[in-house]
Amino acid sequence: MAELQGNLLVAQSGGPTCVINASVAGVVTEAGRHEAIEEIYGGLNGILGILNEELIILGDERAKTIEGLRHTPAAALGTCRYKINFDKKPEQAARDMDRLFEVLAAHNIRYFFYAGGNDSQDTAHKIHLEAVKRGYELRVMGVPKTIDNDLPHTDHCPGYGSVIKYNSATVMEVGLDVGSMATDDGSCCIIEVMGRAAGWIAAGTVLAKQGDPAKAPHIILLPEIALDEDAFLDKVKATVAEHHFCVVVVGEGLKNAAGDEIGADKSRLDAFGHPVLSGAADALASIVQGRLNLKTRTVKLGYAQRAAAHFASQTDADEAFACGAAAVRAAMEGKSGFMPKIVRLSSQPYKWTIEMEDLANIANVEHFIPRDWISEDGMMPNEKFVEYAAPLVHGEVRPPMVNGLPQYVTLERNRVEQKLPARG
Repeated sequence: MAELQGNLLVAQSGGPTCVINASVAGVVTEAGRHEAIEEIYGGLNGILGILNEELIILGDERAKTIEGLRHTPAAALGTCRYKINFDKKPEQAARDMDRLFEVLAAHNIRYFFYAGGNDSQDTAHKIHLEAVKRGYELRVMGVPKTIDNDLPHTDHCPGYGSVIKYNSATVMEVGLDVGSMATDDGSCCIIEVMGRAAGWIAAGTVLAKQGDPAKAPHIILLPEIALDEDAFLDKVKATVAEHHFCVVVVGEGLKNAAGDEIGADKSRLDAFGHPVLSGAADALASIVQGRLNLKTRTVKLGYAQRAAAHFASQTDADEAFACGAAAVRAAMEGKSGFMPKIVRLSSQPYKWTIEMEDLANIANVEHFIPRDWISEDGMMPNEKFVEYAAPLVHGEVRPPMVNGLPQYVTLERNRVEQKLPARG
């Protein structure tokens, strides 16, 4: 297929991870090897920034800065949770598409890469289909990213290995702390981690046990398994009777028997209309204290778990970079409407490769933990999950240190001259 001459645009969307910038580094590094790509642009704050014609020249950035993205957390280009939604806002979505293609045409964008999770892959898929419909020559590639690890067809998502590496270490350390203060009175500590519908993040903390049933966490509660309150309390009591303390990890989206999220604040909605989740640990603590009269504390890892680049997985960072680079190579081969997926070749030793998956099979589909990877009582991942997760946390990303703290990079953000009237 003849090479498509023009400019490349890459943007980021959704919640950041500590390796999402590594994917951008992969895109920029690989793009620089292809003469058909004339300029490399970045879209500020995802699709929303592109609609506002807020573009920067990534080709102006120093090579050292692009390399530094491989160990820098957050979204260097900025992110958003804006969605082109034809189902709920068809008129606005149609205007957004018209504006988007005006921006693409004004800047001769012929390659578009969007790094993100489920909604981002849906956006990329819609843009690919719209380009085909309009007859606009554009190669669109999704780049996988989500700590939630819930994209289908890929073995796992860039961002996941690092979040479970950090969370497992934190749970291990909190467990030692709580255990050191254990007395005959007993105590419970409940640690809340991210994960609305899928429990991959919570499940990953099983690695903290290092195969020892006595080590924290003693209970892991997943959104996929409805809370059995009586069984949960029985297990807390048994654990405290044996060890004088109990450490529980809970995914923020844990549901009760009625299917309601126990930590949902229905008075506050996020950008997609979902109730804000920030109370699963507190709800469980009320149950434990109320029914067992057991001293209970809570810990919420919050943004720290997705931003902890100082303790990122080298395996994760390498895969994130490779996905960005593979997306560019696929686009240069003429592909559009695809996403690089990680294919596991073996777990011991860990080997992987990258293949392409049609975005039609990715967009808006959530991937959950298989039931046979979870214990019969639903409160602990089993050895099948451990075999899956263990290789993903290997290796340490070592950012340069200055005065005892990691040194991260920021982009200069030289703006592309705007050519269109302001968005209405």
